[in-house]
Amino acid sequence: MDFRSDNVAGACPAVVDAVLAANSGTQSSYGADDSSARLQARLADWFEHDCVVLPVATGTAANSVALAAVTPQWGAVFCHRDAHIHVDECGAPELLTGGAKLVALEGPGGRIDPDALREVLAQGWAGIVHHVQPAAVSITQATEWGQVYRPDQITALSAICRAHGLALHMDGARFANALVATNASPAELTWKAGVDILSLGGTKNGAFAAEAVVCFNPALKGRLGFIRKRSSHLFSKMRFLSAQLEGLFGGTAWRDNATHANAMAARLGAALASLPGCRLAQPVEANEVFIHLTDDIVEALKAAGALFHSWSAGGPDCYRFVCAWSTSLTDVDAAMSVAGQANPVK
Repeated sequence: MDFRSDNVAGACPAVVDAVLAANSGTQSSYGADDSSARLQARLADWFEHDCVVLPVATGTAANSVALAAVTPQWGAVFCHRDAHIHVDECGAPELLTGGAKLVALEGPGGRIDPDALREVLAQGWAGIVHHVQPAAVSITQATEWGQVYRPDQITALSAICRAHGLALHMDGARFANALVATNASPAELTWKAGVDILSLGGTKNGAFAAEAVVCFNPALKGRLGFIRKRSSHLFSKMRFLSAQLEGLFGGTAWRDNATHANAMAARLGAALASLPGCRLAQPVEANEVFIHLTDDIVEALKAAGALFHSWSAGGPDCYRFVCAWSTSLTDVDAAMSVAGQANPVK
């Protein structure tokens, strides 16, 4: 019963098979291989848009490369205060941009409040040499609180970006989970809603270690290539990163994996929230459950070997459970049973 993260899961069969297939014979290096070419074509078709696709190995690299492409050294990137780039990336975006400043904003459920964005932009930093210059907005899909941005919510933020000449970046570490949750198309959840550049997540949805920067502005292609190289993420054997993503997004694996993870989270969240003294901190929209639990349930789950994290941002009784592509119904039902016996519904 390991609900610590979707990062604890192994690679899914479609990814394993794709990597094994890519391991046969020889291929050109540094992205000039067949797997990378097929991935480029596949994602262009998937997104219904010409796009630049640059595989990297980590989400931090994807976010940092993407933001460096759209933000000058003296720029400001606006993000939610709980955003991964702000809390969990050890200053990597600032490093790769050459010193750009992250400006944290508020908003419920990990989503940026459009009014908060308007308010900070109304301070009139643009053109004043004493201030960092507004350059980009970064949103997380799904958010650090497991909530999803729907197309209209993205469009509302992108309209503000356009009015102020800002780029819109999406950290899509759980993009597949958000697609399933919203029933939107990849195009509807990105460029059609105004997203300029995307960090497309693969690792949390069944890859070994593979993400991609997907840029919908071809003019950035040359710049992105140099930034990726300088960040040490231009792999000589790029075929193995591309093959992972090809295995995931080349067919239905991305959807199958995300659908299963989301369903397991919904099942677990509903059961835990039904117990006396327990309540969801946020609705379960993707594959994460944020919930306030009683001490007896927490102790019983831990005694039974369940692994999960406390979530201090939600208070001392708030906990996070994450379901992955490989989370079994047996483990979910076992956790539900242990919790129910510890605090049965009256």
